[in-house]
Amino acid sequence: MRFFAFAFLSACSLAGQVPTLDQSLNAKSPGTAVIAPDGNFVAYTAQQPNWESNSFESQIWVAIPSSGESYALTAGKKGSSDPQWSPDSKQLAFLSARDGKPQIYLISPRGGEAKQLTAGDYGIQAFRWSPDGKVIAFTATPPEPKGKKDRKESLGEFEIVNNDYQMVHLFTVKVPLDVPADTKALPKAMQITDGDKFSVTTFRWSPDSSQIAFAAPKDPDLSSGLSSELYVVRLADKFLRKVTNGGGPHTNPVWSPDGEKLAFVSANGRPYSFYQNENITVMPAAGGKTTVLAQNFDENPQLLEWNTAGIWFGAAQKTSRGLFRLDPAADRWVPVTIPGGLGAAGVSFTADHKTMAFLGGAANQFAEFYVTPVENPAPKKLSDFSSQWKEFKLATREVISWKSKDGTTIEGILIKPADYKQGKKYPLLVVIHGGPTGVDTPALAGDRYYPVEQFAAKGAVILKPNYRGSAGYGEKFRALNVRNLGLGDYEDVISGVDALIAQGIADPDKLASMGWSQGGYISAFLTTYTTRFKAISVGAGISDWMTYYVNTDIHPFTRQYLHATPWEDPEIYKKTSPITYINNAKTPTLIQHGELDKRVPIPNGYELYQGLKDRNVPAKMIVYKGFGHGITKPKEQKAVLLHNYEWFSKWIWGEEPQN
Repeated sequence: MRFFAFAFLSACSLAGQVPTLDQSLNAKSPGTAVIAPDGNFVAYTAQQPNWESNSFESQIWVAIPSSGESYALTAGKKGSSDPQWSPDSKQLAFLSARDGKPQIYLISPRGGEAKQLTAGDYGIQAFRWSPDGKVIAFTATPPEPKGKKDRKESLGEFEIVNNDYQMVHLFTVKVPLDVPADTKALPKAMQITDGDKFSVTTFRWSPDSSQIAFAAPKDPDLSSGLSSELYVVRLADKFLRKVTNGGGPHTNPVWSPDGEKLAFVSANGRPYSFYQNENITVMPAAGGKTTVLAQNFDENPQLLEWNTAGIWFGAAQKTSRGLFRLDPAADRWVPVTIPGGLGAAGVSFTADHKTMAFLGGAANQFAEFYVTPVENPAPKKLSDFSSQWKEFKLATREVISWKSKDGTTIEGILIKPADYKQGKKYPLLVVIHGGPTGVDTPALAGDRYYPVEQFAAKGAVILKPNYRGSAGYGEKFRALNVRNLGLGDYEDVISGVDALIAQGIADPDKLASMGWSQGGYISAFLTTYTTRFKAISVGAGISDWMTYYVNTDIHPFTRQYLHATPWEDPEIYKKTSPITYINNAKTPTLIQHGELDKRVPIPNGYELYQGLKDRNVPAKMIVYKGFGHGITKPKEQKAVLLHNYEWFSKWIWGEEPQN
């Protein structure tokens, strides 16, 4: 228990100034919000840990924009998520696994008992109301087929790689006027698609509720995402037609208001969609010629809705989130400016398209849910997550920029202690985001993997670099790490470090780095490529691109970023792999990895660990049992925080853990 005792004592010494690790983990965090079609309510989710069940659970809240009142709508075990309004605004549907696998429940926005609408062996993944309110469509994996059950019974458990898929398919269920309390009397769901030719991802109803358009790759393997095509199914007779044929991937279809066309996001045959821009594309709903729109928009669009005002989409814009409206007839897009620098994520509209709800957060503010008129936005705050943090003295965030070695401008977030003093040199801890197309912003949020607030309170400045490849800075910037992984990233990080040293902010003798996933990879690169850092933490990081390539569940990643397989160009795999430079390593390194990680499989962690041990470099590897790429339960997240707190307290501040 020494880790916990050490952190507890440290946290107590900081009480009243910064949140303890428990307080940070316990804070409610915003999820998603959706405004009722009539605009009278906004439903949103708030997530909080349940320590007894060791899970993060969300519950649904309802806000009344006219009065500012808000109240919890759901409670109880397993949590509730994905709230969606009936078209008449009288009912709210949501997902909950309170009685086993995720099922759909219905509840009045005024409260009362929720009624279960679906039951079965499938676990529902996503759902949508039909525009007429009579039916709900959902995606789920059908029950295991008899043949596979028989095989398991006679031959035991095994998996044939790239063969034993369980496809995701579309189902519909009628919504009765009065849902029976007896689950055995519930309306039976009808399977709309079947077979082993595709696996459904995103879908939308046609405006007249007669058809559903959906995207589907050839199977649910993440590596197959590039094969995604669009289909339209007619509900009356389940007639299915494929409306695209290659040149994709094609994803996220939305219908035009008249039901005659589909808009969707497509790579339009561009070969490197992992970092090249995709475009909004329009075609007849029955299939036919496609038209690419907004080709001068230099980021990846996220389609939201097509209504009478135009096609709405969101996109990363440097350290914020932008909202845009596209006139498809004129092929002209305009940004929607939200006052206060809030940005806008998770936007939803009322039926008349005059009001919208969204999640917004500005610099040094916590994200909150807002409602605003679409024209001349004037956001009104609906939630109050920031009240949880009023008693604490938090670090401040600001956006800074510097020039990398090749002259590229790099932005990052500089976090300073609340009592920061100009002219004083501080230990500098670099926290590197994943992706690589992630992005760090100056908004406030509770700490999860890395205890940033506690590091700042101990007297450190923290740099979060938006290195080349990060989203929000355009396609050219995202492509700067192509065949340059690790090397270009290193220059972006080290030039930021040098800029802060030159300004007299950072102490060159007290540098550290940490990150998860791609951030773990860059930290591993720093471990083996330079000796300037005093301590490093590698979370689920790649150490060897060859090891990664043959083990990962997303093989196209390296083929796109390195433009080759390891068999075609072993030198580029070697050049960009941290393990290549292991003989240079001297930096004490903590390695954290999920036992069952498929995205960055754990052999990467063991390879780096053994290489460091063979070089007599201080190293510690911690494996989080039962977890994949992310550490998703509160107790283990606390452990990740504690392990990082201990590691950097030892190597940067010289503090030994207390038993």
